[in-house]
Amino acid sequence: MNTTNSKVSIFALGGVNEIGKNMYVIQSDDDIVVIDCGSKFPDETLLGIDLIIQDISYLLENEDKVRGLIITHGHEDHIGGIPYFLKQLNVPIYATNLTVGLIEIKLKEHGLLRNTQLFLIDSDSKLRLGTIKTSFFRVSHSIPDCLGVAFHTSQGTIVHTGDFKFDLTPVDEQYPDIHKMAELGNKGVLLLLSESTNAERPGFTASEQKIAAQVEEAFRNAPRKIFISTFASNVHRVQTIVNAAIKTNRKIALLGRSMVNVVAVAMERGYLTIPEDMLIDQNEINTMNPENVVILCTGSQGEPMAALSRLASSSYRNVEVLPEDTIIFAAGPIPGNEKSITRIIDNLYTLGAHVIYGSGNVTGMHVSGHACQEELKLMLTLMKPKYFIPIHGEYRMLHHHQLLAESVGVERNNIFIVQNGDVVDIVDEKAVQTRNIEAGNVFVDGFGIGDVGEIILRDRKLLSEDGMLVIVTTLSKANNKIISGPDTISRGFVYGPESEELIKDVNQNVRSTISKTRDTNKNQRVLKQNIKKSLEKLLYSRTKRKPMILPIIIEL
Repeated sequence: MNTTNSKVSIFALGGVNEIGKNMYVIQSDDDIVVIDCGSKFPDETLLGIDLIIQDISYLLENEDKVRGLIITHGHEDHIGGIPYFLKQLNVPIYATNLTVGLIEIKLKEHGLLRNTQLFLIDSDSKLRLGTIKTSFFRVSHSIPDCLGVAFHTSQGTIVHTGDFKFDLTPVDEQYPDIHKMAELGNKGVLLLLSESTNAERPGFTASEQKIAAQVEEAFRNAPRKIFISTFASNVHRVQTIVNAAIKTNRKIALLGRSMVNVVAVAMERGYLTIPEDMLIDQNEINTMNPENVVILCTGSQGEPMAALSRLASSSYRNVEVLPEDTIIFAAGPIPGNEKSITRIIDNLYTLGAHVIYGSGNVTGMHVSGHACQEELKLMLTLMKPKYFIPIHGEYRMLHHHQLLAESVGVERNNIFIVQNGDVVDIVDEKAVQTRNIEAGNVFVDGFGIGDVGEIILRDRKLLSEDGMLVIVTTLSKANNKIISGPDTISRGFVYGPESEELIKDVNQNVRSTISKTRDTNKNQRVLKQNIKKSLEKLLYSRTKRKPMILPIIIEL
């Protein structure tokens, strides 16, 4: 293989040292291919933020080199950022049948579908994107139509596994292409990028087939309505629920926009089979015998605006949870969501419902879509890579995956645990990590993309903790004397009628500060700074709080 003056670079813009907003980049000289474009939901510290996506500054700077975006599967952490990506960088997208259907929903919502190039691929597809040749292999996961990708470059073959497990009895009979994986390994894999979500868990991940009997038994034992919540994109799980409903003579109502959308796409494209008279409208729920109804809803992760959360707070219009109804959590909690989920469970118990929740091992209602340790070792053994980069996991997961790689023969010096933005360069078939590029989080807040930064978040945090104080004063432009005010407005700091003495002292402090400043400086900016500094000292000494102070000076 001729590698003279050639270099291949690999890096992540999201998905390393974190769960979510996956995006990986392969660059071969002047050709760039992007793998996945996910999003991530914010935690409680990111006040008001709707979504987190990747910083794609590097790709924008090299726009003329980006040949395409390959999507491995249709989960939000792999497709959720696509509309925001396309608004900045419109490139061809390559994805499987179901994944294309899910992407189209997002593009329609953002008005981007007409101008987007979407190309269907499958496990037998072969692409040439610039100088980079790609082939694919099917993997099992918790959503149909998942692919791993092999990039055949001037330096050698680089493999990205996508999210996977080795389910040898898949409910949809989409068996993993183990023979293709072995063939890639036999021909030689220079570098492997493999997901690490379950790298801490020993053994094998159970098959989706395992939960069918548990779901059916729970349906038979439920005396009244059943509410069952799972990830909308887990089409296999939805089919299991449909099959159990058929066997127990129950109709199904769908609650939650994402559930309705995904079920529609999956049925249209042949991934979900539901009898014609099986689905009912939510308005029909109260007209039927409760023992003949299943409500399939979103909200298994405690999302505050999702259907299950609203049901638990009795705020879902026309549908309510009644005593003796059964609620089933058919999804495992994503780390960080436990508190929200627990709050919903408490509310459901308060309503008198019977709740089935907890880990899949306890309830039998959930199995992971990600490979455990023995499967991760199997992937490494099939691929036999010279170099290895564990991806899609927090640092401890990447570390455990490194240990697994070492145990099956990958040299420790050939394993790279990287951060987002760390670049692994391959020259003369030797990989090194010595540089990095700009990579980070971009916050989506309403229609704003990237316009909320650390300063604004710090202000929001301050407002949420100590509130704010607005002081309005009208001054004479001629001599800076007070014409009216100061008038003090408190929001989230102190309640006015109960803090009259403090407010009087604040107003007196402002008058005094204006008088002192008027004699030395007529600059309004300096006057506002002096008011803030003086009030900060007064308020902290009296309340031990630090509200945001906003002086407003009106000159007449």
